[in-house]
Amino acid sequence: MKEYSSFEEIDRDLKILKLQNQIDKEEIRLSVQHTKESLSPISLIGGIIGSIAQKAFVLKAVSKIFGLKKVITST
Repeated sequence: MKEYSSFEEIDRDLKILKLQNQIDKEEIRLSVQHTKESLSPISLIGGIIGSIAQKAFVLKAVSKIFGLKKVITST
């Protein structure tokens, strides 16, 4: 435990703690806001579409590199 020799030291530490508390609250607020934005329907749909487009691009690139062709069989 810290020992204080003056009220000025106590006041200084209290101000620091108050500022740290405000910073922590702001970080939590921003984190909640970011989570809400990332879970919004538009963001989720955009993420899904982006993921599908990325997989399609990779598949097309791999097939061009390795010369793979789609085989269609009829019965």
